Amino acid sequence: MRHRNSGRKLGRTSSHREAMFRNMVTSLFEHERIVTTTPKAKEARRIADKMITLAKRGDLHAKRQALGYIRSRDVVAKLFDVIHLQYADRNGGYTRIIQTGVRQGDAAPMAILELVGYQENVATPVES
Repeated sequence: MRHRNSGRKLGRTSSHREAMFRNMVTSLFEHERIVTTTPKAKEARRIADKMITLAKRGDLHAKRQALGYIRSRDVVAKLFDVIHLQYADRNGGYTRIIQTGVRQGDAAPMAILELVGYQENVATPVES
C-alpha cells in the first residue's frame, strides 16, 4: 500500500534517487536553470522550494540543514547571500517549469526547471 507515501520513484533505488535530486538541486542553484525530464523537474521543484524557504529563514540551523542536502558550500553561500533576497517578499512559487517537448532518443517529455526571475545573459551584437 502507498498510503501517505508521496513522491515519484522514477524507477530508481532510494539511494540513487536521493543522490540524483541532491545533484539536480545543487546544479539548479548554481546555474539557476537546468534541463531535465518533466517528472524529475516536478520532484526537484519540491526540494528546491524547501531549500529557498530555509535560506529565507536565514539562521545557523537552517544553513546547516541546507549544507546537509546541497553538495557545494559555494552554492549554499550563494543561496543564503544572493538568491534568498530575490524572494524576500514572495510566499512560495520560487521555481517554474517550462515544457519543451520530447527527447529525440526515447520520446521522454522534457522541461526546463528555472528560478523565477532568471535572466539569461545574452550578449547583444554591437552595430557599427
